[in-house]
Amino acid sequence: MHAQHGHGHSHGPAEPSSAPVRKLLLVLLLPLVVATVVGAVLLYPWGHDQKTGAEAGLTQVPVRGDVTAVARGGCGPEGANGTGCFLVTVKMSDGAAAGSEVRVPVPDQATSPSFAVGDAVVLSYAGGDPRASESYQLADFQRGVPMLLLAVLFAAAVLLLGRWQGLAALGALGLSLVVLVLFVLPAILAGESPVTVAVVAAGLIMFIVLYLTHGVSARTTTAVLGTLVSLAMIGVLGVLFSAMAKLTGLDQDTANLVALLGHGVDTRGLLLAGTIIGALGVLDDVTVTQTSAVWELRRANPALGFRELYAAGSRIGRDHLSSVVNTLVMAYAGAALPLMLAFALSGRTLSEILTAQQVAQEVVRTLVGSIGLVAAVPITTALAAWVAGREDVPASPEPEPAEEPPAAPLPAVEPIEHPANPTRRITGDLRFGYDPQKGPWRRPRPRPAPRPARASRARPAPGESAD
Repeated sequence: MHAQHGHGHSHGPAEPSSAPVRKLLLVLLLPLVVATVVGAVLLYPWGHDQKTGAEAGLTQVPVRGDVTAVARGGCGPEGANGTGCFLVTVKMSDGAAAGSEVRVPVPDQATSPSFAVGDAVVLSYAGGDPRASESYQLADFQRGVPMLLLAVLFAAAVLLLGRWQGLAALGALGLSLVVLVLFVLPAILAGESPVTVAVVAAGLIMFIVLYLTHGVSARTTTAVLGTLVSLAMIGVLGVLFSAMAKLTGLDQDTANLVALLGHGVDTRGLLLAGTIIGALGVLDDVTVTQTSAVWELRRANPALGFRELYAAGSRIGRDHLSSVVNTLVMAYAGAALPLMLAFALSGRTLSEILTAQQVAQEVVRTLVGSIGLVAAVPITTALAAWVAGREDVPASPEPEPAEEPPAAPLPAVEPIEHPANPTRRITGDLRFGYDPQKGPWRRPRPRPAPRPARASRARPAPGESAD
């Protein structure tokens, strides 16, 4: 799913590309577009009727209600058998017995949530008498209102800061969710390869998200190419190292999924598909940032060639890379934090914890995704430098010479009397001895000191002695 990162990528409206660049990008991108569309058509489960709910063996039906009373009592029917539970009375707002109340026991344990009067809860109805307390279990809280409020605040913040581009980003996010819900989930549930489905879905999301958010331009196309190449590398590395590490991808949730489906699922492929989709949004941030940086360098100095653009873009990418890799690692570590705490309490060594199945699969996902992010910098920078070097940069108009302000008039100088001749008036600049009637004043050059005359000896006349 596309994730907006905290770096600015806005580069204004899409700029026209030169004919050679359009032809080059068409040759590079068209096969990938065709492969993505054909893959989506072939992988979509046309006509597949997926069983859900009771047909899939899920007999529990959610029923909403509100807590009206909480009291201590027994764990048996209607509060019998001691005082080891809390009796939570719930008035149901929907279901077969809407409007009636049931009293559901909840064990008084540290693992049980606490309920209070006024809580909006969800009951699990397993069938039977809809008015009997034994037919229900307290399953969860209702979270629709706070989550809707949070979504509204998120959309308002994006629109307030991003304005029209923020609206495009929200639309792209919605389309990404549509691809996940209407393509990825049905295709995997129908038995298709999770890795292949994830790669095709990543291509669809990239085309939708990047072009809708950043516009149709040469730089956006370059970012798409860099993202897809990096995703392909992540997929190859994931397949290789998950096989070498003998990761199965089987955890409690996956085992329950396999039992419900009734047919085999590539659980290792599910692990890799999650890796690809999880790294998708961060790769978007890296590739768009690198492409924009190279384009701006080319615009600032059209004389830069491929080598100079690649070197300068790589220096920018190194600064960006450290924070992005840390973001991905912390995201995976945060998701696996309860699992890591549980293993830490087991008394195992760090090596045993990291190589256990559930932790090792998170480590592989993190490292494979991070390698893909690291590779995205040189891959995207090289593509951007290659394409931008063939882009025609419009010559910036030379600035017109600024008009010189008119010279300030010389201050008036009061004439004074000549000390030797009172009838003669002295005008001009008395500090430098400037007379305006003699033309512009120039600082006199110092005259060189006269060279001393060399003493010459008189040559004696013939017949005279030199003494």
